[in-house]
Amino acid sequence: MNRTNGTEPEVAADEQDLLVEMEADNHWHKYTSQMIDTRFWTVLARLPRLTRLAFGMAWRASARDTVATVALQVASGLFTAFGLLATQQVLVHLFSSGLTRDKVLAALPSLLLVMAAAVARGGLSTAAGYAQARLKPRVHNAAEVHLLSVTSRVQLSAYDTESYADALDRARNRGLHAVEELVNATIDLLTNTARFAAVAITLLTIHPLLLPVLIVAALPEGWGAVRAARAEYQASNRWLARARWSWTLGHQLAYRRHAPEVRSYNLRGYLLRRFGVLLDQIQETELRVAREQTTARVIGGSLAGIGTACVYALLAVLLIGGHLPLAAAVTAVFALQTGGSALRNLIYNVNKVFESGLYVTDVQDTETATLARQERTGTGVPAAPAEIRLEDVSLTYESAETPALAGVSLTIRRGQTIALVGENGSGKSTLAKILGALYEPTAGRMLWDGADASGFAPEAMREHIATISQDFARWPFTAREAVRIGAEPRPVTQADIETSARAAEAHDMILGLPNGYGTLLDTSFKGGHDPSQGQWQRLAAARGFHRDAPVIICDEPSAALDPRAEHALFQYLRDGAADRITVLITHRLANVRDADQILVLDHGRVLEHGDHDQLMAAGGTYAELFRLQASGYSADRPTR
Repeated sequence: MNRTNGTEPEVAADEQDLLVEMEADNHWHKYTSQMIDTRFWTVLARLPRLTRLAFGMAWRASARDTVATVALQVASGLFTAFGLLATQQVLVHLFSSGLTRDKVLAALPSLLLVMAAAVARGGLSTAAGYAQARLKPRVHNAAEVHLLSVTSRVQLSAYDTESYADALDRARNRGLHAVEELVNATIDLLTNTARFAAVAITLLTIHPLLLPVLIVAALPEGWGAVRAARAEYQASNRWLARARWSWTLGHQLAYRRHAPEVRSYNLRGYLLRRFGVLLDQIQETELRVAREQTTARVIGGSLAGIGTACVYALLAVLLIGGHLPLAAAVTAVFALQTGGSALRNLIYNVNKVFESGLYVTDVQDTETATLARQERTGTGVPAAPAEIRLEDVSLTYESAETPALAGVSLTIRRGQTIALVGENGSGKSTLAKILGALYEPTAGRMLWDGADASGFAPEAMREHIATISQDFARWPFTAREAVRIGAEPRPVTQADIETSARAAEAHDMILGLPNGYGTLLDTSFKGGHDPSQGQWQRLAAARGFHRDAPVIICDEPSAALDPRAEHALFQYLRDGAADRITVLITHRLANVRDADQILVLDHGRVLEHGDHDQLMAAGGTYAELFRLQASGYSADRPTR
C-alpha cells in the first residue's frame, strides 16, 4: 500500500476532533461552565433548597444517623463556645493581681470546665464523625438502589435513544457520586456553621466590633479557596477526556485482550507515542492550574493577612483604650483563629454544596424521564398462549425517520415454527422483540389468544417466553448459575441444569472447565475463566432451554457455534416444536426449510410469505438467497 504525505496530519486532525467531542460530552464536568459563571450570592440564594434536598436524601437513607450527626455537630459547636468562655474566665484569674498560687487556685474551677469542654467537644466530634461515616455509604447505596429499581423497569426502547443512554450514564456515574458529595458537604457546612456560630457568640460577648471585623478579614482567603477550586473545575473540563483516553491506551498496552494485535501489528511504539503526547498535554494543563491556583491563593492570603493585621490592630486599640481587658483580648485571639478557619471552610462548603447539587439534578431528571417511560403494569395475567397474532403492526424508533417495521400481520399457533428471513436491517430482530414482549408497537396490536396484549404486563408475558440471541450477556457467575438464571426463581436440581446443558451441547464443555459447573466465568476475579465466543453462545442456548417456555424466540442462536453444537441446537428446537410456538431468525437458510411459515422481510415490510416449497416455486428473493447459499455446498462447485 502506498502512503501519502498528507495521511498522518489528517489522522491527527481527526484525533483532535474526537478529543473535542469527548470533552464536550464529559459528564463529570457537565456543569463546569455554570460553576465558573455563577456568582457567589446566587449560590447562597440556592443554598436553602439544596440543604433541604441533602437532608431529605440523608433522612431516607438513615433517619437515625442523620439525627445523630446533626445533633452531635450542633452540640460540639456549643461546647466550643462554652470552652472559649471558660478560657476567658481562666485568663481573668491568671491576669489578676495577687500571688501566683492564689491565682492558679482561683482559676482551677474554670480550668476544669475548659478541660471538660475540650473532652466533651472531642467526644462529640468523634461521635459525629462516626455517625457521618455510617451515613455516607447508606446514602450512596440508597440512592443507587432507588435509581436502579426505577431504571430497570424502563421500556427497552428507551435505550435506543442517545439522550436517555447519556442521561443514565451521567446519573449512575457522576450523579450518584454527587449525591454522596452533597450530603457530606451539607453536613460539613452545618459543622462549620455551628463552629462559627459558637465563635460569633463568644466574640459578641467579648466585644461587638470583633465579629464583623473577623468576617471581613476571613472573606478574602475564602474567596481565594473558591477561586482556586473553580480554576481546577475549568481546567479539568479540558484535560479529563485526555486522562480517560490515556488510561484506555495504557490499559490496552498492559492487558491481554489487546496484546495479540499490539504484537501482530507492532503497535507498541505507536501506542507509547500517543500515550506520551496525552500525558504531556495533561501535565501542561495541570501546571497551568497550579499557577492559577497559586495566584488566587496568594491574592486571597495577602488580603486575608491585611485583614488579620487590622483585627489585631483593633484589639490593640481596644486594649490601649481600656475597652477590653487583657484576658478577653487573649480569648478573642483564640476565638478569631477558630472562627477564621470555620468561616473559610464554610465558604468552601457552600461552593461544594452548590456544585454537587447541580449534578444531583441529573439523578432527579433521569428518574423523572424513566418514570415517564416505565413498562406498562397491565391488569390481566396471561396464560401460556396457544396463538399469537399481529395485526398491522408498525414500529418506528424515536431517533429514526423511517419505520423499522411497517404494517406487519401474521398468525402463529402452538406447534408451529415461523422463520424470519432477510438482509441485515430488514426488521427481523425488531419483529422478534415485539413477539418477545420487549418492544411495544407504535401502531397496530398484538393479541394472545384473541386478547389484546396491551392489557398484560410485559413482565408477566415474558414468563412464558424464552429468548436465545446472538447478542447474549456474559454474566460474571459460575457456569451453573449462568444456566440456572434462565428459570430464576424456579427451584431446580443439578440434574435439571445438566439436562439443559446437554441439549445445547454445553455439558461436556462445562465439565472441561477448571472447576466444572462451579467455574467462575470472569477472569477479573481470582480463579475466573473466560470462555470462547462459541462456548458463551452454548451457555446462552442452555439458559434459554432451561427456561422451558411455551414460546421460544431464537435470533441467530448459532452464529458462533461449531457444526456439532449448531446441529444439537436445531435438533432441540425440532424435537420440542409440537408443544411450543417457535420463532426463528437465521441467515443459514438450510435451518428454516422445515418451518411452517417463512416471512421474508425487506425494510420493515413483508416481501414474501409461505413455506419453503412455496417460496422456492415463486422464484423470488428467498429462492435467490437459498440457491446462493446452496451453491457453496454444491458437489460441482468449481475448484481453484
